[in-house]
Amino acid sequence: MEMTLHQARNRPFPRYVKWLCAALLGLPATVLAHPHSFIDMQTTLVTNETSLTGLKMVWTMDEITSADLLYDAHNAKPGSDIWKKLAAEVMARVLSQHYFTDFYRDGKPVKYLDLPSEYQLSRKGDQAVLEFVLPLAKPQVLEGKPMEFSTFDPSYFVDMTYKDNTALHLPPALEKRCTLALFTPKPDASLQNYALSLDKADAPPEDMVLGQQFAQKVTLECH
Repeated sequence: MEMTLHQARNRPFPRYVKWLCAALLGLPATVLAHPHSFIDMQTTLVTNETSLTGLKMVWTMDEITSADLLYDAHNAKPGSDIWKKLAAEVMARVLSQHYFTDFYRDGKPVKYLDLPSEYQLSRKGDQAVLEFVLPLAKPQVLEGKPMEFSTFDPSYFVDMTYKDNTALHLPPALEKRCTLALFTPKPDASLQNYALSLDKADAPPEDMVLGQQFAQKVTLECH
């Protein structure tokens, strides 16, 4: 029987999801230094004719982070109940951290819905790929003040990164009137050394929000 996302959010998590929790939520795991898990991100804007309605995100996990998930999926076919079950459990953990995403416009937070409008988990070679649409609670008119969003693990236990601007995608209809700009911070050497000094038994103070200091920012501006 297919597991729903509601069920996944209210049940104990098996070992592979607990490992993923360690990667995504900053819990102790079995490797040294921060970050010790890596997610390569891609984002496409979801729009109608006048407004931004959501963000379609594709997260490709590194081989180590993916290992338990792919082991439990084994040779299951794409779209099978096994993949749906795994997807629901992983997505539930992402939702528990509000998609790991901050979204602002004119200095004010933009809210989004509690559940994704779609999501799936799949395999790409030795890597697990999570895809989902983060829906905004209210569509944001494209013209006007710029919008800014950032996706990161606050503990910096997992590095969540866009390779470059090519990982950000505009719908063809918006390519002439909108721009997406990627800003990658350059923390000073002392902060980098501090992050590298943290081992599996350490965690940065919560109020430090270490991951935010390494987090990339994406700005959307339309005319």
